[in-house]
Amino acid sequence: MSFFYLKALHIIFVVTWFAGLFYIVRLFIYHREAMDKSEPEKKILIDQFSIMEKRLWYGITWPSAVLTLLFGPSLLPSFMPINKEYWLHAKLFLVFLLFLYHLQCGRIFKSLQNGETHWTSMKLRIWNEVATLFLVAIVFLVILKDMASMGYGILGLVIFSGVLMLGIRFYRKLRSS
Repeated sequence: MSFFYLKALHIIFVVTWFAGLFYIVRLFIYHREAMDKSEPEKKILIDQFSIMEKRLWYGITWPSAVLTLLFGPSLLPSFMPINKEYWLHAKLFLVFLLFLYHLQCGRIFKSLQNGETHWTSMKLRIWNEVATLFLVAIVFLVILKDMASMGYGILGLVIFSGVLMLGIRFYRKLRSS
């Protein structure tokens, strides 16, 4: 019975971790765009986004990541012997990459908190979609336990994202003319 409680807690913190990652990058986009505004609007917006980013990063995103990474391994004994669970190896690798994504978000966070950035808002918009790719890949892998299904899911998402990006660019050109 405790396995199900651990699994539920793991899923809850995975959800809140992803929510934090999705929202923090959205705040980075707004923060970056505020840097191009004129005073006093620029200062007001940057101060507000900095506060929001700190609260989200330290109050939700980091704690959720840590708790996800604590509860996840507690589920591993149910997958023994792990050497036959190839989908699980792929999932753990994706979680490792997701954590690297998380750490890169931390670098962006620190640079924005220091009033500098090397990212454009467009690059940040694209960066925001990377977390979605991780989410789709991990969910397909966990539910279907099949690498091919994960690949099809990611391919479908990439194609959908490409069509969406083209639509956004078309709309932007249409609006500016």
